[in-house]
Amino acid sequence: MFIQTESTPNPATLKFLPGQSVLGAGTADFPSPEGAETSPLATRIFAVDGVTGVFFGADFVTVTKADNIEWDHIKPAILGAIMEHFQSGQPVMADNATAASGHADHDGPDGEIVGQIKELLDTRVRPAVAQDGGDITFHGFDRGVVYLHMQGACAGCPSSTLTLKMGIENLLRHYIPEVTEVQPVAV
Repeated sequence: MFIQTESTPNPATLKFLPGQSVLGAGTADFPSPEGAETSPLATRIFAVDGVTGVFFGADFVTVTKADNIEWDHIKPAILGAIMEHFQSGQPVMADNATAASGHADHDGPDGEIVGQIKELLDTRVRPAVAQDGGDITFHGFDRGVVYLHMQGACAGCPSSTLTLKMGIENLLRHYIPEVTEVQPVAV
């Protein structure tokens, strides 16, 4: 098994491509070791000292490290953990755990606007940020403000504010006049 790695715009995050399906559909975000018990793979990766976050996409694993740790010191152990997992035959997610579609439900009066927002995110934004090892999902819409949750390489990325304001906000405002602003949320 050969696992490729790619850098991301976030220097604390590295994208690992095992050359096979990771989740197939949806995403799974583990911003801390708590909650990782739903995934044998995430548990294995968090066992590497210095790992602070794990994110799964369709065909990639994004790992975030602590600021005081160098990639040269932990990358071989992460590669080993991923390789051991896929060779073990264990599932990526435990039987009772499922990948998330990502978007929060919206029951408010702006259902049509929210539908347009989610459609633009799914077709224009999410594929682009997945290339960088992350995901951006809809969290809410209130009086013109769209709230988005950033995951994987996008969480804590130095360029995430620029991506939100100059990229996503401009895109949404162009297609949906009711959108006035985009704000990040921490979940």
